[in-house]
Amino acid sequence: MSRKLQNNLGQFGTTPVFIASISTILGAILFLRFGYAVGNVGFFGAIAIIILGHAVTIPTALAVAEIATNRKVEGGGDYYVISRSFGINIGAAIGVALFLSQAISVSFYVIAFAESFIPFGQYLNETYNIGYFLENKKIIGLISMGLLSILILSKGAKLGVKALYIVASIIFVSLILFFLGKNQINFEEVNFFSKVENADNFFYVFTIIFPAFTGISAGLGLSGDLKEPRKSIPRGTILATILGAIVYVLVAYKLTISTDLNSLANNQLVMSDIALWGPIIPIGLACAAISSALGSIIVAPRTLQALAKDKIFPNKNLDLWLSKGKKENNEPLNGTIVTCLIAFFFVYIGDINFVARIISMFFMVTYGAICLISFLEHFSGDPSYRPAFKSRWYISLMGALLSIWLMFKMDTLFAFLSILIMISFYYFISKKSSDNREFVNLFKDVLEQLARQLQIFIQRKNESSISNNGHWRPFVVSISDASLIRKNAFDVTRWIAYKYGFGTYIHYIKGYLSKQNFEDSQNIKHKLIEGKKTNVYVDTLISPSYTSALAQVVQLSGISGTENNLILLEYCESDKDSFKDVMNNFNLLHTTGYDVAIMRSNNIKKDKKEEIHIWISPTDYENSNMMILLGYIILGHPEWKNAQIKVFTIYPKNKFEEYKNQMFEYIEDGRLPISPKNMKMVPYDEDVNYKETINKRSSNSDLTIIGFRDELVKKHKLDIFEGYNSLGNILFVNSIHKKNIE
Repeated sequence: MSRKLQNNLGQFGTTPVFIASISTILGAILFLRFGYAVGNVGFFGAIAIIILGHAVTIPTALAVAEIATNRKVEGGGDYYVISRSFGINIGAAIGVALFLSQAISVSFYVIAFAESFIPFGQYLNETYNIGYFLENKKIIGLISMGLLSILILSKGAKLGVKALYIVASIIFVSLILFFLGKNQINFEEVNFFSKVENADNFFYVFTIIFPAFTGISAGLGLSGDLKEPRKSIPRGTILATILGAIVYVLVAYKLTISTDLNSLANNQLVMSDIALWGPIIPIGLACAAISSALGSIIVAPRTLQALAKDKIFPNKNLDLWLSKGKKENNEPLNGTIVTCLIAFFFVYIGDINFVARIISMFFMVTYGAICLISFLEHFSGDPSYRPAFKSRWYISLMGALLSIWLMFKMDTLFAFLSILIMISFYYFISKKSSDNREFVNLFKDVLEQLARQLQIFIQRKNESSISNNGHWRPFVVSISDASLIRKNAFDVTRWIAYKYGFGTYIHYIKGYLSKQNFEDSQNIKHKLIEGKKTNVYVDTLISPSYTSALAQVVQLSGISGTENNLILLEYCESDKDSFKDVMNNFNLLHTTGYDVAIMRSNNIKKDKKEEIHIWISPTDYENSNMMILLGYIILGHPEWKNAQIKVFTIYPKNKFEEYKNQMFEYIEDGRLPISPKNMKMVPYDEDVNYKETINKRSSNSDLTIIGFRDELVKKHKLDIFEGYNSLGNILFVNSIHKKNIE
């Protein structure tokens, strides 16, 4: 559609938004059902209904104003706002429910309009013995629906908006005459806390009354026909919502002080008995009902037209037919036909309370979605979200939570059915379209902001050392240049990070940063992320040497907001050169205060994960707690769910008793977090290398954890890591400080 044509379609200003909204708010329910509400829940109960209803509609009105001043709101009103924030799939699922509630609203107001004729029909019947059909609200409703359909199909929204001005004037006069009416009881007899006997449940009454507060949708539905929706929608909806709330409080007060509770609960037209001129109330009811019906019958086809323009229906021809509008003003003629047919069906049913329950439920879903969008936008920190009017995040959150809570308080079965219907809509629509980009982007932005705030919070809390307070957990960063050749280091990282720790895995590429190297690094990162779906953060690093790469890695911040405290290196038994790189940089790692773990891979294939062996020596107890902790952390991964840990302590035979007593002291003092039953003591001959004993005992181990001390590395270099030829994978561990475990 050309811009010129679009501009021609924008016909209305702020006043129609206000009139459409206030005419729906001060509509049929005010005249026909509000006395029933005051009678059944009392004055303060009615005030609670007004407050509770507006606790949903005011946050929604503010959210609508906020969203409308941020982006151009085109045809479709509520649906356009939701679908452009949550994506077509989710937006359309809610949009279909919204359209149905708007279409069914037409029948609700037409039934109310028919009820306004009952007093007139009774008068004619009693006086002249004619007018029976005027007492039959179903006949009046169907005739009225037919006339309304002809009117809107032939004249369109323009006539509907003009009619709203006349209707609003009559409603205003009706309310003035009502407030001027005389009280039928003495003020001293008024009890603001009382209600009728056997009164209906508060939330049942709330369900009947709530559609009265949904007038904001009537104004928003005109979005495609407004000259400046960014200005008209916020001004019109907020003003109508506030004025409507004030009028409802005043009406509740007037009803309470004017007549008895039984009259309020049982006489649907009790306001006519109070008003200065009684007939004005049925006239006002008729005008209010027909104005609300006009508002709904204008809005619903535009929602359906917007849905069809987004091509959500299963048939292309159906989408085309429903999206088609009149050439001169894009009036949704076909959408109006569908709306009228749905309304005819529910008018025929004729139960106004049943219809009200359906409307309330679907509107609650819509309002909850709008408030949720506003809340998430506040947290997303999206630079493109810059509304001229700003609400508050806690107001939007309150509206969203209240909507969900009230759905289940109003009618649990209807709430579940509504959710089930929308899930079905979503499933059906997603089969045709996979457009959830806005939804994904919105939640991605929210998670990014949440992660940022948590990282800053954790960093500030961690100024005092975590490792000394008895709650050590590994924040491991691993580096390897052999990610595509062997996966052992990556496996250990993901085992540690699965539940109890956090893991960062860096693939190292030797060289200088260039376009080609950068592209290669991105390709490798993509392969690692896609090929190994874990909760490990994966990245690549291009650096001219292993030393410079390590220097960069140890300065990286942890993904959780806490500094990394454990670095994991790796080498293969058959590739001694790679191990030389590790040893040549051990001093660098030691000066940073990192705990160090070195993963030695072997060509011995062990696909089973049944046993983890931990070897502790009497002179190595500083590493022991960390070794045991890592063993249990790894055991928490599902791949090790059927495995067991075996802890061995090794002693020279001639000092067996001395070291045995020493180890028991460590256990009793809590310095070793194991039971003597779970520890096997292994003596060895001093003339035989203790590594031979480990080789024999752990040849079937799937992972062996062995400690090493930094002073021995300086003295013996590579020798302390060699001599374990019979073992499979070994994790060598060096704890910079002993871990205190409570």
